[in-house]
Amino acid sequence: MSTIILTERAARRINEIMTSEAEGSMLRISVNGGGCSGFQYAFDVEKTQQDEDLRIEKDGASVLIDEVSVQYMDGAVIDFVDDLMGQSFKIENPLATAACGCGTSFSL
Repeated sequence: MSTIILTERAARRINEIMTSEAEGSMLRISVNGGGCSGFQYAFDVEKTQQDEDLRIEKDGASVLIDEVSVQYMDGAVIDFVDDLMGQSFKIENPLATAACGCGTSFSL
C-alpha cells in the first residue's frame, strides 16, 4: 500500500478551490511524461473516482491519484505553499532524484 500524505495546508486550499466547483468534485493529481526534468505533475478537478484510484482524504478534502501515478509518488507529501514565487501545490517526492526550478517537473 502506498503512503502519500496530504498536509493540512493542502487540504484547506483544496477545500477553498472546491467551493467553486460542482458538488462532490475532487482534486486529481497525476504524473505525466514531459516537463524539463522528464516527468511532471498534473492537477485536475474531477467528479468521478475510478476503481483503481487511490483516494486520500483529510479535513473534508479528497485527492485522487491513478494507480500508475501512485508508483511515482510513493512516500510523497502534498503541501500548499505561499511564498515569494507565489501560491502553489508543492509535492515533496522522496523518489525524485532531480527537480526543476518551478517544482512541477522531476526525474527519477
